[in-house]
Amino acid sequence: MPDVLPPRRLGLLEATAINMTDMVGIGPFITLPMVISIMNGPYFLYAWIAGAVLSFVDATIWSELGAAFPLAGGSYNFLKETYKNKGLGKLMSFLFVWQTMIQAPLVIASAAIGFSAYFSYLVPLSVVETKLMSGGVVLSIIFLLYRRIEVIGKISVFLWIAVMGTILWIILGGFVHGNILQPLSHLNDGLTVSYSFAAALGFASVKSVYSYLGYYNVCHLGGDIVDPSRNIPKSMFMSIGGISILYLLMNISIVSVIPWQEAKNSDHVVSLFMLRLLGPGAATAITYLILVVAFASVFSATLGYSRIPYAAAVDGAFFKAFARTHPKGNFPHVSLLFLGGIAFVFSLLFKLSDVISAILAMRILVQFIGQAVGLLMLRKEKTANFPYKMPFFPWPVYLAIVMWCCILLSTGWQMALGGVCVIGIGVGLYFLKERLEKQRLREA
Repeated sequence: MPDVLPPRRLGLLEATAINMTDMVGIGPFITLPMVISIMNGPYFLYAWIAGAVLSFVDATIWSELGAAFPLAGGSYNFLKETYKNKGLGKLMSFLFVWQTMIQAPLVIASAAIGFSAYFSYLVPLSVVETKLMSGGVVLSIIFLLYRRIEVIGKISVFLWIAVMGTILWIILGGFVHGNILQPLSHLNDGLTVSYSFAAALGFASVKSVYSYLGYYNVCHLGGDIVDPSRNIPKSMFMSIGGISILYLLMNISIVSVIPWQEAKNSDHVVSLFMLRLLGPGAATAITYLILVVAFASVFSATLGYSRIPYAAAVDGAFFKAFARTHPKGNFPHVSLLFLGGIAFVFSLLFKLSDVISAILAMRILVQFIGQAVGLLMLRKEKTANFPYKMPFFPWPVYLAIVMWCCILLSTGWQMALGGVCVIGIGVGLYFLKERLEKQRLREA
């Protein structure tokens, strides 16, 4: 029999802190110049608004499912439950775990790679040194997570304070020293609503949405959350609301000091921003804080993802080894070590620009669109209890599906095709696994 995790004690504060630290990370600091460059105009803020709208709409789906099935593993359980009456529950949940074993280490590695990229502002690094730095970040995270969940909750709150302090310093710096109204007064300069604008908005939203990902991390820790029917939805909406406001204010603050024409070409735009305002000492200090934020994001993401293979293994749908928990700390240490190990390898092999679009393309079909369709079927069947129900159902679900389809197309046909291929390989592996299990039962 697999070990069973004890009751957890993560309240609304810890859940929100885990979500927000996962959402921020290195993402907005790295993607900010990318978004400006793609939009190529002062109206780049619309891409950040689009990312916030999609996150809010999608969070209504996560809230219904998270409150109804508050178990470790998040989407694994959602897909299993929503598709079980169609005979596809096992396949869909297997596909989610399969893609998680690839994309979760990519997410972790992307934050670690971003960490090493920003570290190069402090100390110039060679290619080899950059790889060693990103790999070292992953190893450090595994070491910190190798302990009880109660301790991790306290660490998350500390890291959350660092995240909020960093962003607020950037925002206040622009408000105090910059012409904060200037970016807003010229927001629509040169804007023409056309196909080219819509295409640019789609491509830029791929980057901005990446910076919002993580608002659902609390669902992966559903078995650890106190009063989940209340705290899971609340923590998501509070996280998205707070982060979207902070992102917009941070962007406005930065371009009030550094013109968008210059910001789009900067690899360390926040460090440059603080250098202009307060000099090299402040630039160094903000860079260190960004590194803390990036580290916090890797911490939070690895924590949530480590529960997914564990949940599947406990359910008998994945390798039994992943159901093991640490004999003293009662946390899924096999799952943690495996995902951390793959992330370590990815952090040595890939560049940040190569993984952002790949992460989204791989997740959209099975996880985001898959569970949205599943929720529609489950609500129609009326076989589950939903403590939280979204307003105006089912329109938010339809809107989320359309928006995710647009994001998938905006990742580019190569990335989208790659995501489909990963799913195809997963389907093949699933039927091979089922065949081998039936053969083993016959022989027994």
